[in-house]
Amino acid sequence: VASASPPTNARVASASPPTNARVASASPPTNARVASASPPTPLVIHSCKNPAPLPIIRRDVAREANSVSEILSQAEIEALLATLSAEDSAAGDFGSPAAAPVGGGAMRRPIAYEVYDFRRPDKFSRDQLRTLQMVFETFARLCSTNLATYLRTPIHIELISLEQIPYEDYLRSLKQSAFIVFSAPPLSGEAVLEMEYALVFTMLDRLLGGVGKPIERTAFTEIEKPLVIALGERMLMAFRSAWESILQVDPKIETLETSAQFVQIAPPSDIVITVLMEARLGERRDAMSLCVPHMVIKPITPRLSSQNWVSSAGKRTTPLLRRALTQHLYRTTVTCHARLGRVRLRLNDLLQLKVGDTLMLNTPVNGKIDLLVENRVKFRGKPAVRNRRLVVSITDVVSEE
Repeated sequence: VASASPPTNARVASASPPTNARVASASPPTNARVASASPPTPLVIHSCKNPAPLPIIRRDVAREANSVSEILSQAEIEALLATLSAEDSAAGDFGSPAAAPVGGGAMRRPIAYEVYDFRRPDKFSRDQLRTLQMVFETFARLCSTNLATYLRTPIHIELISLEQIPYEDYLRSLKQSAFIVFSAPPLSGEAVLEMEYALVFTMLDRLLGGVGKPIERTAFTEIEKPLVIALGERMLMAFRSAWESILQVDPKIETLETSAQFVQIAPPSDIVITVLMEARLGERRDAMSLCVPHMVIKPITPRLSSQNWVSSAGKRTTPLLRRALTQHLYRTTVTCHARLGRVRLRLNDLLQLKVGDTLMLNTPVNGKIDLLVENRVKFRGKPAVRNRRLVVSITDVVSEE
């Protein structure tokens, strides 16, 4: 190829077999490079930092695509895409090992995500829920103590779970129960304390002098209603004590209902805190629950933190423990006996004692005798007779030194 232009380097493509050619020109001698159809230069692909995976097409699909005309109809395009998507979905299920992308890059892991239910939006953080759980665990313990003192029988109430759910879900989970609707000023709104009928009638039977057998009824008489309200007031005393480290509340019973459809303390879609508890009374195990709407607790949510709870533990522990210990002490049984006097005997005299012998005690006839509580001298008094029974009139209290 001759050129009259200034000396340049030119690339000439040829379809002939690969040869090296020298081209003469009228210009000063130059070196020309002639490109031929020699084997292609290796293609260098520079990989990026995070290469995106390319779709993998089966060979049979590729051959099928090459055999058709260059222009595909819409139906053919949809059929081809359906074939590829069906195979990709079979090989790329969530949880299966991720395929290595083309180009040798690192394997991509599935993106971790958390399912969010818009019907159940979270109104409370985890820290606030932990604080509420500690509050209601305290409520369960104090409620056990108050009811045991009132019923004069052991009863144990234990917290099972605490969760935030829509109010309509809470109503659907209830059985035939008694509902004590109450308010807790200065908080606005109402809450509800729910107890199964079997538990309520067991406590009523015990309160009226029975052994604690449940009655198969779903309604209260006019005499039983005040007794149920009295039980609720005892439980609300525990509610007040459990919340006193966060807020001083004054719970008050508003009404007693026997059907869930009449308990409308919140709209059906509103979030409520539900506290599920189990009451063990004798051989029975019955369920009870407490429901507090989110709007009732919302004004004090900034106070629902573990730090506030721990910082107020010292202030809270002293009165609560003292009250609980005092109530337990009232129900504690102790042994008390009077000691008329003492006498010292030799072993020989002790072995020869028989019926009718007289022993001389160290206590004068008009003297005071010891009164022992759990084998420890606590009082002194004088023996006497009252209603044909021996009694001791306490005159002194023995101080411990």
